[in-house]
Amino acid sequence: MISPLALVLALLGAAVVMFALNRPRMDVVAVIMMVALPMTGVITMSEALVGLSDPNIVLIAALFVIGEALVRTGVAQRLGDWLTARAGASEAKMIFLLMVIVAGVGSFMSSTGVVAIFIPIVLRIARNARIPAGRLMMPLSMAALISGMMTLVATAPNLVVHSELMRQGHEGFSFFAFTPFGVPILVLAILYMLVARRFLAPGPAPELPERAALTGWVADYDLAGREHRLRLRPGSILAGKRLDTLDLRASAGLNIVAIERGSRFRRKLIHPRAETVLEPGDILLIDQRTNGASDFDLDGFAQAHDLIALPVSGQWFTDTAQEIGMAQIIVPPTSRLIGRTVTQARFRSTYDLSVIGMKHGTKPVPDSVLDEPLRAGDTLLTVGPWRAIRKLADERRDLILLDLPAEADEAVPARHRAPLAIGVLALVVVLMVWGIVPNVQAALFGCLLLGLFRCIDMAGAYRSIHWQSLILIVGMLPFSLALQRTGGVEIAAQALLGALDGASPRLVLAAIFAVTGLLGLFISNTATAVLMAPVALAVASALDASPYPFAMTVALAASAAFMTPVSSPVNTLVVGPGNYRFADFLRIGVPFAVICMAASVVLVPLVLPF
Repeated sequence: MISPLALVLALLGAAVVMFALNRPRMDVVAVIMMVALPMTGVITMSEALVGLSDPNIVLIAALFVIGEALVRTGVAQRLGDWLTARAGASEAKMIFLLMVIVAGVGSFMSSTGVVAIFIPIVLRIARNARIPAGRLMMPLSMAALISGMMTLVATAPNLVVHSELMRQGHEGFSFFAFTPFGVPILVLAILYMLVARRFLAPGPAPELPERAALTGWVADYDLAGREHRLRLRPGSILAGKRLDTLDLRASAGLNIVAIERGSRFRRKLIHPRAETVLEPGDILLIDQRTNGASDFDLDGFAQAHDLIALPVSGQWFTDTAQEIGMAQIIVPPTSRLIGRTVTQARFRSTYDLSVIGMKHGTKPVPDSVLDEPLRAGDTLLTVGPWRAIRKLADERRDLILLDLPAEADEAVPARHRAPLAIGVLALVVVLMVWGIVPNVQAALFGCLLLGLFRCIDMAGAYRSIHWQSLILIVGMLPFSLALQRTGGVEIAAQALLGALDGASPRLVLAAIFAVTGLLGLFISNTATAVLMAPVALAVASALDASPYPFAMTVALAASAAFMTPVSSPVNTLVVGPGNYRFADFLRIGVPFAVICMAASVVLVPLVLPF
């Protein structure tokens, strides 16, 4: 009869093979294991699902939401802009600042999310500074992985190890318990990359087809000659009037696209509505096409209404791209709008967007687009808030979103709420550091505040959660319990100690780091932490030593996934943009993994004595 341990090990081996082949997906493998493990009789189905009630799973989900709020409010984007301004054309300075910023941001949000945010930023920097993208992408991924060594909540393996400590009756790690190791390793990584970058492939990454920029659309639709900006003087007859009472579209052939209004601290763009009341100092962005732009007497209109004409260009649209966007929309043959004009379709009222350009086929419509009947296949150029454009993307019947400008990638929906998002993040960190409430409660409280302050909405919160990662952790956690019940953990610990008979505790730490790192070549670093944490604690118990240096070594080794492009999603993301090969990760990652192991073996016992 097959022993329970053999059955569990067979399932574990099957999981490792499927992880290595990446077939099926990792989360599917985890679900398979949740179903299969209870069939061995070692654990019950309730125990296989216990991960779903683990507070750390909820904590990880909440951290995804907090990270998304930092993206939506533009905090991460502003850091990228600051990096661009500070680094200039110096590659060494670029690498230093990039790695520091990414490691800092990644300390409080998903490292995968940080890399996704910074890839377009780094590509833009590389293009402007004429630096091959491959020289910057590897430092980006390395810093993102090291960010997992900065705080307790920086990466899932830290929380897995923390949870295993508490499950075995020990006190878990504090919020900044990882920082004394992460900071020195980050310094070593920066110094290492300043030297190792010359060994990366010198060629630039293959360029993807560039999407049109707003300035290009302004030229395509000949908008520069038709768009005007007019400021209301204090005595203007338009001040204090509602837009629906003025009806400038009918009286002067003017379509108000947006209103710039200054406030005490910043300028904001207001999308015009019928009930909007104009105020002195408002700047109107207008589109004029009734009889052609050349027939419009801008100076006469401004003088008659006590207005000041201001310049407008394609660059103006680019500069305001965080608040106002453009989109090209196509009218499908099944649209109910065919044969109706934009005005008759009540386009602005229905979609919250203004139509400022139209093409029949490839030819721009020269006259007023508002009075031109729509045809099947017409392309409309619309302008308005990004939220309205994103909502239009779900439209599939009457209008189809054809294209967004390149600036859409950098637009954030709630940029002006960035201070609130930073304040909430600071509050969550303080609650966690001081231990006022449990970590998961602090994170959930932060999520509620972010929703209250409208830094994120419910749809965005649900989309931000990386469900695949959560299911992977939930599915692999039962292996820890199954291996302990069948004696597998004890056997692994004794085998490790037997191979290192009489070795010093530091050498044992090095062995644990090496085994964890090698296992991470085949399965995810989260799954590696799930399997190695109980083994490390069993080794500590056998040596009658403190469990903390051994647990910390597993966590640090799990984050040191530098050696292959499949060791972590962080590495996988930069392969294409960096034009990397598998050998590039081996050549750069393996030596630094060894350096990281040496640093850990030296530092961990100093901070966490045996």
